[in-house]
Amino acid sequence: MTNKFHHLCRAAAFGVAALLFVACQGDRFKITGSITNAKDSILYFENMALDGAHVLDSVKLTEEGTFNFSDKAPDAPEFYRLRIAGQIINLSIDSTETVTVKAKYPAMTTQYEVSGSENCQKIRELSFMQYRLQAMAQAISNDPSLGAKAVEDSIMNVVKAYKHDVAYNYIYQEPMKAYAYFALFQYITVGNSYLMLFDPQAFPEDVKVFAAVATNWDFKYPESLRTKNLHNIALEGIRDKRIVERQKKGLMIDASKVEEVSLIDIALNDNHGNLRKLSDLKGKVVLLDFHQFGTEHSSERIMMLRELYNKYHSRGLEIYQVAVGNDEHYWKTQTAALPWICVRDPNGQASNAYLAPAPAIPCDYLIDRTNSIVRGAREIGNLDKEVAAII
Repeated sequence: MTNKFHHLCRAAAFGVAALLFVACQGDRFKITGSITNAKDSILYFENMALDGAHVLDSVKLTEEGTFNFSDKAPDAPEFYRLRIAGQIINLSIDSTETVTVKAKYPAMTTQYEVSGSENCQKIRELSFMQYRLQAMAQAISNDPSLGAKAVEDSIMNVVKAYKHDVAYNYIYQEPMKAYAYFALFQYITVGNSYLMLFDPQAFPEDVKVFAAVATNWDFKYPESLRTKNLHNIALEGIRDKRIVERQKKGLMIDASKVEEVSLIDIALNDNHGNLRKLSDLKGKVVLLDFHQFGTEHSSERIMMLRELYNKYHSRGLEIYQVAVGNDEHYWKTQTAALPWICVRDPNGQASNAYLAPAPAIPCDYLIDRTNSIVRGAREIGNLDKEVAAII
């Protein structure tokens, strides 16, 4: 009986250990596959952190070129790469997924297949587009019929077209995804210099794409170092843009005195023709409301907002309502009697950062008295209760 009891105890202990092992393994991701024509080459598996590349593992490839890497699943989207010498394949991981990569050396950078991750597939598309852009820029640089100014202008024209494509077909489509983040930091080489394709310091209009991703990552991954880095880049770009705008108007300003805010500003004309800036409402609790007049439930929603406004306006609530997709005359007619701020953004350009994550219009954001967004498009439940909690 004693020996049988000991056997059962050992079996139970082994079972618990096995469960613990499985649980630990379940919290990991895998990157597997094969890179052929690379026998005896060292394949490195690296984490592309904010401070550079860190080798996590490596393997000496056999004739078959198979590999199998694994690591702890990150809390927020993280970036990795496979590298043999100067040939790399960029990847991203945001869960316990298994990603499979198949390639052939030495052209693995520009010729590989990936499965198991939509983000990795999109990164592959963006990478191949980037390589084609680099080839176009190189061909322009090498064209003997073009002078220096023509070369510069031609390269900037193809870069501009590329940026428009990537912004609207990748970044604004799903700014909360890892591939949108990846797109922000693409570059090409021109001569002996790197040209960042999206650069708020060189191109102030690029603030919008950084802001779109930063706003979404703020909501979804608020503790991520990448989120905080994006937020800082976006806010610095906004600050620099304001300085440039003021200097163009002949107004000198001390950069240290430009206030940073944790929202992406909107500046549009209201239904009386006055420019209304969202950031000017600091000190109030603001309901940022995106609305399309004339839809099935538009009148019902306006009545609800009237009740909310009447209840809380005296305590500091302001509504900044942005009409999207409405004819100007119709919008002015519909908003003539509304007591709150009514502006119109016909093509959505000024609202991209906010509309990108919205499940549908209408959608709302709640902003506290410090100009900080406290509730996003997917986070507001009972609007009355949410306003009451921060008023």
